[in-house]
Amino acid sequence: MRESQTNLVGDLLIDLGRPGDGALHERVKRALRSAIRSGRVEVGTALPPSRQLAADLGCSRWAVTEAYGQLVAEGYLEARSGSATRVRWSGDRDGDSERPAAGRAPVARFDLAPGLPDLRAFPRRRWAEAVRAQMTTVAFTELGYPPSGGHPRLRRLLAEYLGRSRGVSTTAQDVTVCMSVTDGVRRVCHALRAQGITAVGCEEPGWTRLRQVIGAAGLEPVPVRADDGGLRVDDLVAHAGLRAVLAAPAHQFPLGTVLVPERRAALLDWARRVDGVVLEDDYDAEFRYDRRPVAALQAMDPSRVVLLKSLSKTLSPALGIGWLVAPPRWTDALHRTGQAATPPPVLDQLAFAALLESGAYDRHLRACRRRYRDRRDALVRALAEQLPGTPVSGIAAGLHLILRLPADVDTAAVVRAAAARSLSVADLAAYHATDDHADHGLVLGYGNLADSMVEQAVRHLRTAIEASR
Repeated sequence: MRESQTNLVGDLLIDLGRPGDGALHERVKRALRSAIRSGRVEVGTALPPSRQLAADLGCSRWAVTEAYGQLVAEGYLEARSGSATRVRWSGDRDGDSERPAAGRAPVARFDLAPGLPDLRAFPRRRWAEAVRAQMTTVAFTELGYPPSGGHPRLRRLLAEYLGRSRGVSTTAQDVTVCMSVTDGVRRVCHALRAQGITAVGCEEPGWTRLRQVIGAAGLEPVPVRADDGGLRVDDLVAHAGLRAVLAAPAHQFPLGTVLVPERRAALLDWARRVDGVVLEDDYDAEFRYDRRPVAALQAMDPSRVVLLKSLSKTLSPALGIGWLVAPPRWTDALHRTGQAATPPPVLDQLAFAALLESGAYDRHLRACRRRYRDRRDALVRALAEQLPGTPVSGIAAGLHLILRLPADVDTAAVVRAAAARSLSVADLAAYHATDDHADHGLVLGYGNLADSMVEQAVRHLRTAIEASR
């Protein structure tokens, strides 16, 4: 039962209704009861002192203390000497205490869904120290509205880091700090529309969310098949008028493949022929285990590639920090007022800049690579033992793999059966934009799976698969 330590002094908004609806203390009681039962005021929350609430409502203190007393008697509130009056009722009487909070999905005990890093490994102490240091040393002039395109210090350090780690060719001026890859794609889509581009090729299968962002920006997402060699560049020719494509050359999601060298060159040749642009999602580029790192595609032609990246797979999506590197001719359009969304908070930008400058971010990534490699090996071993003969692929890099299932297994049923066992997995078919595919399997993420739960999670998965044949 989650408790809130919030003191709602002056912040409790309740509707007393009309004067003719009964005595004032009864109206106060009904309004408070309604706020509690609706979940607007959660269990454990401290209510304002009776004197404060009476002043806010413009009524006598007696009316509030009488209402509090009656709600204590009914079990809605609890009052302790020397402490605030707190909400006690949690909905148990109606049998809904197990429901998740509004807008929040229940958390699976065994997290094999893709899309998250190891949230247990978030460098809390280093991050807190970085934020605290910025808060105590930052000039007061930095506490105003965030500068367009991101804080200059972070943009400079990102340009240096990307050049060193990914071979990216850019300057601080052409780095734009944004909230996420989806935010970056949205911004780029507005710039594409301004240039008369009406459609964007999207890897098929691929991230559903990015296709939705492209569509919401008023552009048409055009499916372009990907296979063991990455995006099938030859298929772009079949789409007349297409001048933009979104791809993940370093590690395609969900197939886990890498764009082979001949297709990397062909993709850039295509962009030059059609006077187009490639949106490079630098997905999982930091996590390569059985292959040597590859440079970003942007390094091969900075004038034709927009690089997009965020901290959601390396630190946490909760930080809301990402960036994009665009050709110089795009910078003004990406920074234009009215098009760009609110950037991440300045203090968070500066905290991340401190991690970059001190080398703490590089050390964090090195530790993560070792952890994820060991976890991947443990997961592959457990799958081989529990599900012998079931092929896996896409294991050379990233935070997920593909488990191919026999044709007589209903993958959607497996997802449901796994959820019933508090095991979260993803259906490979769910990442396709069309029904014209033969993919049959599961996408298993291991980034946020506890090491101690690998074998138990696979046992639950085997049970779910056997029940779904």
